[in-house]
Amino acid sequence: MIEDEVQEQIESLADVLSQAKHAIALTGAGISVESGIPAFRGEGGLWEKYPADEYATYSGFLTNPLKQWAFFKELYTTLSDAAPNPAHYALAELERLGMLKSIITQNIDNLHQRAGSKRVLEFHGTTQKLECMSCGAVLPFSEEAIAAPVPTCRCGGVLKPMIVLFGEQIADDSLRNAQNEALLCDIMLVIGTSAQVVPASMLPVIAKSRGAMILEMNVERTLLSNDVADVSLLGSASLRLPRVVELVSDGIIPSGA
Repeated sequence: MIEDEVQEQIESLADVLSQAKHAIALTGAGISVESGIPAFRGEGGLWEKYPADEYATYSGFLTNPLKQWAFFKELYTTLSDAAPNPAHYALAELERLGMLKSIITQNIDNLHQRAGSKRVLEFHGTTQKLECMSCGAVLPFSEEAIAAPVPTCRCGGVLKPMIVLFGEQIADDSLRNAQNEALLCDIMLVIGTSAQVVPASMLPVIAKSRGAMILEMNVERTLLSNDVADVSLLGSASLRLPRVVELVSDGIIPSGA
């Protein structure tokens, strides 16, 4: 019976997406858990081993970059061992079919791009670039560039991954582009995020205030489930999303779904 309900929701989601004019996705750490990247929060999350207030704050980086680079290097190893999962590929396919206009991701793992998605707005930055804290130079990430205990620029300044740490502002263009997409969309797929971190958590609220339908895909209920989401499809996105793509790509949308 539960499986029948899930199938109905999947068919309904496929139907809604097939009619959307400007569908977008907002993704968080949960979409990448099945790629072998642990979530930051919760049991077994990265913050259990590396408390955020010690290893992921801007002020902490300025005062003790050696300590935070120990965390970054383990994070780079984890990300390099990961590969896109079926949920990443499903979103890329929805974009290829013209049914998804953009992905706003809170993730820094580059898995959406590796799966083939073209329009990815990296809300919290990227691990693929390094910035110099002294001269402002931006360098591509490489193993050689981070070989030293504290990587430095040619000018001697300390290098930092271009990710947004706690206490650091979201880049103006990232915030503006994401908010514009939230204002434009008529469908927002919210996948793998509990939407607790401001300002990313406000994007579904902005979209909802403009009349967009919010479709949540998480493994468990969140704050969005109660107050914001029109539909909450609980379970693995890597199992659910490919089934949605199958329906929309084959045009098999049941009438009256």
